[in-house]
Amino acid sequence: MYPRLFELGPITVYTYGVLLAAAYLLGLQLAMKRGLARGLDQARVMDLGIYIIISALVGAKLLLFITDFGSFMADPRSLLELARSGGVFYGGLILAVTVALLYIRRIGLPLWTTCDVFAPGIALGHVVGRFGCLFAGCCYGKATSVPWAITFSNPFAAANVGTPLNVPLHPTQLYEAGAEGAILLLLLATERRGGRYPGRTFWLYLLLYAASRFIIEFYRGDPRGAVLMFSTSQFISLILAPLSVVMLFALRGGTDPAPKTIRKAA
Repeated sequence: MYPRLFELGPITVYTYGVLLAAAYLLGLQLAMKRGLARGLDQARVMDLGIYIIISALVGAKLLLFITDFGSFMADPRSLLELARSGGVFYGGLILAVTVALLYIRRIGLPLWTTCDVFAPGIALGHVVGRFGCLFAGCCYGKATSVPWAITFSNPFAAANVGTPLNVPLHPTQLYEAGAEGAILLLLLATERRGGRYPGRTFWLYLLLYAASRFIIEFYRGDPRGAVLMFSTSQFISLILAPLSVVMLFALRGGTDPAPKTIRKAA
């Protein structure tokens, strides 16, 4: 665990922040290359990527605020933690997808082809981002005795995000990074097989992520809010997984308009 990368006088550069920035840049770079291969306007893809990054940051922090509303209201000074935390991934994903769909519709990019372009980039960025969580000590797991348990010892992490120290924990950050890496490889591999149609890569990503996140949540030990008997992320997964299955069947055999027929942005 290495939450602080280095210090320059009063300026502290945090490992999480550096890796989060790298995650967004790598994801956007992959999306740009995939968009170019499909004939999409690079300027529009870049603009869309920037909107996705901004909305993902806002959405992640907003869902964190909602899930931990009682704590923030009990101690308003803790609102400053929102500036230091990455937030809840699902919050960023939901707001980013919403903003992206509205923007795609406004500028006339082919909807599901564009979503397919970005899906592997989201998975790649998530892999890198979870390593940032590991270095920061956030999103930690429950206490365990498994041989691959990880033990944190940095007092700064405990003070910053409440990481339990000197206790073997499930490395849930690595579980999710590994799951996202496997999803990324699967998405890229299945795109080369027959039966490809617009929207398949995007909705397959959401289905696989929802399933993996639901399982990993059982091993998480940090406070994440609850809906009924499930964590907030598990509850969202329970909605997202069947929705993804329905969309995969509904879009099967469909087509998107060719990029050359798309109207110019006003």
